[in-house]
Amino acid sequence: MTKNYRQTLVACYMGFITQAVAANFAPLLFLTFHETYGISLAKIALISSVFFLTQLVTDLLSAGLVDRIGYRPCIVASEVLSALGLLGLAFLPDLFPDPFAGILVCVAVYAVGSGLIEVLCSPIVEACPFENKESVMSLLHSFYCWGAVGTILLSTVFFSVFGTGSWRILSCLWALIPLVNIRNFAVCPIEHLVEDGKSMTGTQLIKTPLFWLLVLLMVCSGASELAMAQWASAFTESALGVSKTVGDLAGPCLFAVLMGLSRVFYGKYGENMNIVKFMILSGILCVACYFLAALSARPVFGLIGCALCGFSVGIMWPGTISISAHTLTRGGTAMFALLALAGDLGGALGPGLVGVASEQAGGDLKTGILLGCIFPVIMVAGLLVLSRKRKHN
Repeated sequence: MTKNYRQTLVACYMGFITQAVAANFAPLLFLTFHETYGISLAKIALISSVFFLTQLVTDLLSAGLVDRIGYRPCIVASEVLSALGLLGLAFLPDLFPDPFAGILVCVAVYAVGSGLIEVLCSPIVEACPFENKESVMSLLHSFYCWGAVGTILLSTVFFSVFGTGSWRILSCLWALIPLVNIRNFAVCPIEHLVEDGKSMTGTQLIKTPLFWLLVLLMVCSGASELAMAQWASAFTESALGVSKTVGDLAGPCLFAVLMGLSRVFYGKYGENMNIVKFMILSGILCVACYFLAALSARPVFGLIGCALCGFSVGIMWPGTISISAHTLTRGGTAMFALLALAGDLGGALGPGLVGVASEQAGGDLKTGILLGCIFPVIMVAGLLVLSRKRKHN
């Protein structure tokens, strides 16, 4: 019988939506946790750290374990763990003697699921016999953006109607997405990107100079995206003097919408474009957006720069993955896992640099944003080197 790879694509779409819920739901509850359980803000800040650190460790361990266990058991486990973490969030904090410990356990559980989704969905789709893989990959990654926007908007509406005291019910409702997707991944066709025994090992990848250039691009992708995205709300609030609710909608939400539109645009028209050239132009636009946000005297232009930055970074992460898959065709699961690790490292490095630079400048966030433009600058330089190598080959 003909395999229905469209079913595989839908499962991966829902996988990225699950990851977006895992990454964006708990931060909406930070003040609720503080008021409900009396957890200090210093401790609450650790919730995001635990999430991303657990995801990083999962990326690293996946490089050696996924091929041994198999794609299907691991991707099904990703949905099971994501659902358990979200369901547990509704109950464990009240069952643990220390509610904060219960929250961290749940965050760590769904972070493992999120890490597995990040590592596996891209190679699963890459292995499917679709035409125009770059376009398909870009469209796939747009679903993380739509998931992030949906999580923020629908949660905001839910809290407005039912009150923040009903957050436990909403956590259970969000868990329905990975619960439904367990069946999708259990029955959809899944192919391997490289035949058994023929993929490169982690050691072989590390000894390949071109792999390190791809890692650099991935680090810059994550840093360029999250240096602006993580500070978008605070930047919008300080620049425009608006409330946090308006700041969240005008900052990170608008950023995510434009990032998603960028990925949909390349998904629709990318078959007629050169992916490297498109990424170079996107990198140049990203630098311009950082400058506009940091140097504009008028707050509205700063907001425009922040929002357009979402469009400029949209292609960076999925584009780097597509280039890597076509450049190192035997990279296999280890390559995707290490690239995910590099992207997450960039995602931690970018916002951290902006925060430190802003602090050193006496709390001037614009100075930190200005320094953040170093990442898209390095990325453009790396893409030019890659383009030259590809022409030479």
